Amino acid sequence: MKKYIVICLMLIALSLSAQVFMDGEKLTFNVKYGIINAAEATLEARTSVYQGVPVWYLSTNAKTHKFFDKIFKVRDRVESWWDKSSLLPYKFAKNLQEGRYRQHRVHIYDHPRGKTTYQRWSYKENMFNNLEMDMPRDSQDILSAFYYVRNQDLEVGENVFVNITADGRNMPTKVLVHRKEVVSTIFGEVECLVIEPKLAGEAIFKQTGNIYIWLTNDEYKIPVKLESKISFGSFTASLVSAQHVPLKLK
Repeated sequence: MKKYIVICLMLIALSLSAQVFMDGEKLTFNVKYGIINAAEATLEARTSVYQGVPVWYLSTNAKTHKFFDKIFKVRDRVESWWDKSSLLPYKFAKNLQEGRYRQHRVHIYDHPRGKTTYQRWSYKENMFNNLEMDMPRDSQDILSAFYYVRNQDLEVGENVFVNITADGRNMPTKVLVHRKEVVSTIFGEVECLVIEPKLAGEAIFKQTGNIYIWLTNDEYKIPVKLESKISFGSFTASLVSAQHVPLKLK
């Protein structure tokens, strides 16, 4: 009986640890290319079900404004089905359109076997090409890895390590916690942690340089700013709207 109680308490604690963000959290960012307001991007997390199992459905969308479409059109959507108990992904899907570049890729994860099925869409053949591959235990996808980091206790000078399996590759990733910095946000002046993921691969946009993320220095770690280089230059994303968050808007 004692062992049963201990196991139940551990499961409850693990479940609660996943909720540093609120159900239905939606963050909207204004994306600037230089001084130009070029695009809008959103991050969402809500309760869903994947094959009968409770999950967090995580998604992000990036879309350039109409006037910027003529310069470089972006229509990106990334999705993850993330188990609420284990905090491991079941499925990851990425559908990118960046200029003339197209990409549609899916990963189905089998964590008990340490395997993943990688599905890569062939536009010429009009079909998925499937490949089963090995992956390290406790692997995350690109999107779930970000929410996993938000669940960690971050300290300046200490790194967080996570393996990311995506795009048919296993990518050991180190997240550097550089410094604390007070920035002006929609929540007012807020102390943030500046982190830098060292990801050997592609993110939401095709990443070609360093990427820095400002997270509120509290238990929620809400991203309020992002700076990065992409395939067609560099951009800054600033949080302009937040729904279902525990912080008050100013």
